[in-house]
Amino acid sequence: MSRERPVLIAGPTASGKSALAMEIAARDGRVVVNADAIQVYDNWRVLSARPSEADEARVSHALYGHVAREEVYSVGAWLREVTSFLSAAPVIVGGTGLYFSALTEGLAEIPATPPEIREEGDRLRAAEGLGPLLAELDAETLARIDQQNPMRVQRAWEVWRATGRPLSAWQDDTPPPLLQVADAECLVLDAPREWLTPRIERRFDMMLAEGALEEAAANLADWDPARPSSKAIGAPELIAHLRGEMTLEDAREAATIATRQFAKRQRSWFRSRMSDWRNVSPMG
Repeated sequence: MSRERPVLIAGPTASGKSALAMEIAARDGRVVVNADAIQVYDNWRVLSARPSEADEARVSHALYGHVAREEVYSVGAWLREVTSFLSAAPVIVGGTGLYFSALTEGLAEIPATPPEIREEGDRLRAAEGLGPLLAELDAETLARIDQQNPMRVQRAWEVWRATGRPLSAWQDDTPPPLLQVADAECLVLDAPREWLTPRIERRFDMMLAEGALEEAAANLADWDPARPSSKAIGAPELIAHLRGEMTLEDAREAATIATRQFAKRQRSWFRSRMSDWRNVSPMG
C-alpha cells in the first residue's frame, strides 16, 4: 500500500474499519478523517461509535463531533471540509457511501432546499409515509436512489419541488471529483452477515455498558426525531425506553435489529457502487 496516496476505507457498521484506519494512520503519521454522517455530531460519541478520547490522543482525528446536534449537515458541507485534508494523504474512514461517492465521483451542485419545502416534506412523510413523495419522482431518479431510505427519498423530492428539475438531471451535471479512485488506496471491508451479526449484538451491549443510555438521557429534554442527528441507530429506541414506552431489553433488541438492517443496506451500496475498490476481509 502506498504511503503517499490517500487511503479510503469503507465498510459496514461494526466491521472494524476504524481500528484499521488507526493502524494505518499510526504507522504512517497520517490523520484519520471521518466519513460517517452521524459521527460528525457532538451529542453522540458512544452511540455512534466515535473514536474515544484515548483514540484521539493516540492518532490525530478530524471531522468528528464538530457539528451541533440541532444543525443540518450535508454531504456538500462534508466535501468542502474534507478538501483541506487531501494534500496530506489522510486515512478517510466511514460507512456513509454517499460521502465516498461525492469524493470520488463528484457532487452535483444543487441549491439549498428552502425551509418551507423541507417542512412540507416532513409533514407529508409523517402523515402519509413515502408514497406521495415517491409518486412525484421521475423514473430515472427512482432508479438511482434507495427507495427504502426516508432521508434519500425526501431529499430527491425536495430537489424536485425546489428547483423544478429532477435529482437525476442535477446528478448528470456533476462536476469532476476531487479525488479519483485511481489516485487513492480504496478499500472496502467485505464483512459476511454471519460474522458481522454477533459483532453488532456485542457492540450494542458494550455501548450500553459504556454509557449510551446516559448519552440518550442527555438528549431527552429537547429530543426532535426530525433532526438528522436523531437518526443515530439506537437513539430513537433508547429515547422510547426513557419515556417509558418500552423496556430496556426491548429497546436493545429493536436497536440491534435496526443496526443489522442498516449494515445490510451498507453492504448493498458498497457492492453496487464500489466494485472498483479493493475488497478486504476483516476476518484476517
